[in-house]
Amino acid sequence: MKRSSRDLALCGVLCALAVAIMAMGTILPAATYCCPVLASMTLVPVLILCGERLSWAMFAASAILSLLLAPDKEAAAIFLALGYYPIVKPKPRRIASKLLLFNAAIFAVYGALLFIFRLDALREELFSMGLWLTLALILGGNVIFWLDDKLLERAVPRIAALCARWTR
Repeated sequence: MKRSSRDLALCGVLCALAVAIMAMGTILPAATYCCPVLASMTLVPVLILCGERLSWAMFAASAILSLLLAPDKEAAAIFLALGYYPIVKPKPRRIASKLLLFNAAIFAVYGALLFIFRLDALREELFSMGLWLTLALILGGNVIFWLDDKLLERAVPRIAALCARWTR
């Protein structure tokens, strides 16, 4: 099989896997935040084996399909805002810049969901939680993002070793 055919097939299969993971987001309430993280992990083998250009193409395809097909639109919006993180992860080095990227993306997504798309159910849910619980949710999101960053640091070398064995 030619390298370009293999790369395209790998991108298609992993794109379908990312969309399937995003479609499972309604099974558990916590899956709204877990599914975008798991779906973004499908970008790592594509980044290692096919390069950054095809990784961006796969991310765009899986994000658009997730917005169209996933029942949980909040999770799909989070994936759209942060699913590309494994591609850009090597570039920002400091945790402050990573957390700034995360918080800017999250506030932009929730601002768009609340004020542009006017999702009333989300608005009622956030306003019924109160200020302290909303702040705890934001803090918890930052902790989960930091853990995701650490997971990527440990997983990428192992995935790269598996990919190197697979391509032999």
